[in-house]
Amino acid sequence: MTTKQPRKQRKRLAEAPWHRRRKLMSAHLASEYLEERKRKLPRALPVRKGDVVKVLRGEFRGREGKVATVDYRSLRITIEGLTYAKADKTQVAKPVHPSNVLIKKLDETDPLRLKRFEGERK
Repeated sequence: MTTKQPRKQRKRLAEAPWHRRRKLMSAHLASEYLEERKRKLPRALPVRKGDVVKVLRGEFRGREGKVATVDYRSLRITIEGLTYAKADKTQVAKPVHPSNVLIKKLDETDPLRLKRFEGERK
């Protein structure tokens, strides 16, 4: 059931359960990564800590880095090296929405995540 009213869209996003939030935290995979792997992977995957991503939108466009944190509550990720200065000159990590990044390299430390992509996609 979808709704077009912004008030209800914002409410559903704010009250989304964790299994839906995980899907909202997805980013596209780089085409060269897909060709390099010689496997049929899905076009978009949920971002995880340790993935290498490239920022496509915003003030940090073109920068690459490793994902430092994934925040399911605010639906944002932080990337190593992307910081901004607060008024008191302290450096704070800049949160980025996952739809604004491209996954360049997957974190391969989780064998279950890799096993999921060993067979061909139907």
